[in-house]
Amino acid sequence: MISTESWADARRLWDFHQMHHEPRPCSVAVGLGSHDLGVADAAVDLYKRGMAPLIVFTGATSRTTRERMPRGEAVHYRERALELGVPSSNVLVEPNARNTGENIRFSKALLEESGANVSSVLLISKPYEERRAYATARKLWPEVEIVSASTPMTFDDYVDSIGDARLVLDMLVGALQRLLIYPEQGFMVSQSVPDDVAAAYERLRSAGFTSRLVPDGVGHVLKKPS
Repeated sequence: MISTESWADARRLWDFHQMHHEPRPCSVAVGLGSHDLGVADAAVDLYKRGMAPLIVFTGATSRTTRERMPRGEAVHYRERALELGVPSSNVLVEPNARNTGENIRFSKALLEESGANVSSVLLISKPYEERRAYATARKLWPEVEIVSASTPMTFDDYVDSIGDARLVLDMLVGALQRLLIYPEQGFMVSQSVPDDVAAAYERLRSAGFTSRLVPDGVGHVLKKPS
């Protein structure tokens, strides 16, 4: 059973992980590969709304996607976009990235090779990965404007879509941990974590929602809002 306190703490993390950016027209939309085809659907929706003239899907496979997406996350995303009516000439595939940093670096290189003029990026991820993706892009692609986006959905709807509430809470905790420790490792820019979010994170860790944590070695420092 998940306690009422843990549910409330998870909602705090869910809200913090989203950047709450208002979608606006950008040079390109970049969809980050994962198990969630909703990223492709969100990219197509934004494309059809005129928010980007070009889509890049990026991602190889992982242990969670190799069975569902044997041809690679980016390839399956592209196939989904074509099914939904996006012209093939407006969808590029980057099939090699295996983490968020590679998603950003390899997409940037692909766009440079294609001759695209990029000044802004509509960065599309899973809802709880918005802040992590944004922080990574700000570190690795600082010369462009980053607008974060994901499938609009509530926390309850996302839990229902995954079908495993405990896994969702584990993922929220793991994503927050990475925001804390990855800046020290040079993977992303540092961001302030509000006190209530930091406290919720620590309570969830103590409650055992730890399956998606990575070894942090030197520990972590919670940064207060600036």
